[in-house]
Amino acid sequence: MPAPIAGMQAALREQGLDAWLFYDHHERDPLAYRILQFTAHRTPTRRWYYLVPAQGEPRALVHAVEPSMLDALPGEKHKYSGWQTQLDGLTDLLKGCRKVAMQYSPRNAVPYVSMVDAGTIEVIQGLGVTVVTSANLVQYFEARWTDAQLEQHREAGRRVDAVHQAAFAEIGRRLAAGETVGEWDIKRFILDRFAAAGLITDHGPIVAVNANASNPHYEPFADASTPIRKGDTVLIDLWAKLDQPDAVYYDVTWVGSCGPAKEKVVEVFETVRDARDAALAKVQQAVAAGQTLHGFEVDDAARNFIRAKGYGDYFVHRTGHNIGRDVHGAGANMDNLETHDERLVIPRTCFSIEPGIYLPEFGIRLEIDCYVSDNSAGPTGMVQRELVPICG
Repeated sequence: MPAPIAGMQAALREQGLDAWLFYDHHERDPLAYRILQFTAHRTPTRRWYYLVPAQGEPRALVHAVEPSMLDALPGEKHKYSGWQTQLDGLTDLLKGCRKVAMQYSPRNAVPYVSMVDAGTIEVIQGLGVTVVTSANLVQYFEARWTDAQLEQHREAGRRVDAVHQAAFAEIGRRLAAGETVGEWDIKRFILDRFAAAGLITDHGPIVAVNANASNPHYEPFADASTPIRKGDTVLIDLWAKLDQPDAVYYDVTWVGSCGPAKEKVVEVFETVRDARDAALAKVQQAVAAGQTLHGFEVDDAARNFIRAKGYGDYFVHRTGHNIGRDVHGAGANMDNLETHDERLVIPRTCFSIEPGIYLPEFGIRLEIDCYVSDNSAGPTGMVQRELVPICG
């Protein structure tokens, strides 16, 4: 039996589940293909079901029009054609199962795994089977890194950190020379440096001046870019990975000041920095003590600090997100705002810690990546302690 199946069965037994039921139609669930480690030989135009039980051989239900769709996977394959034979087939497939995991999230609390439509959930539950979320199972098989991926991440981090330092230096150089420089110019500068360093990214980066940094997802373009001038506060959020198979992202945010920073900017910067550090300390202490830790608890550590300083209403997003082959991965998010993320923070995963305060006149966000091993946790790259002095 292939290793992924054996690993799934061990995880199912550990979580007290009878089976993991995979389902797809028209490749709507990319997680199923990645976790099962197979590629459909053609786009499925009919529904298929694949059941991995906690004990015994997997089994599948496929349509008579596409009987070979799951041939790459182990286990018996049974066929259906009409809607009634589909229900009969599902009844047989689920025989002996009382509680199964599916790519489903109650109240869509974790949209990254909410792949199965409500109607299909209704069908399964109508057969007397309880459906529970596969969220923790998914991150166990999807979000954990190999040693090679960790090293790819660290190398990407070294290159990305060099680029962000060069970007701030370029702003300072142009201002000192009396040249004009804008957000778009620095965005292009960063992308050119990424290409030269063998880095790729899906979009971005964010280069935001003053009030533009109060929009967490602001991004400049050639026809929508603000000049950078002395006295400005500049936020740069950049993420990239090595241009290699299975590489994972590195994602950080730094903030600098073009000249002496205003007192309010320094105050907010220090609040965000200390909130970030409080969240990091929460992770490190829990991991070192061998305690279970949920994503929402990490968010609470940062958010409660910011609330205590009077800025709670200006922290409008989660504290962090899982990082993987996609910059926003399928593992636990550090979130008790947008969702109450009850997924466990597990070893061999990485996530951002990036609290922010967004005032009308400027925004500050400071982001690090935190990797969790079996008994320790910590940042994977440079950590900002003070505002970057862009120019005198």
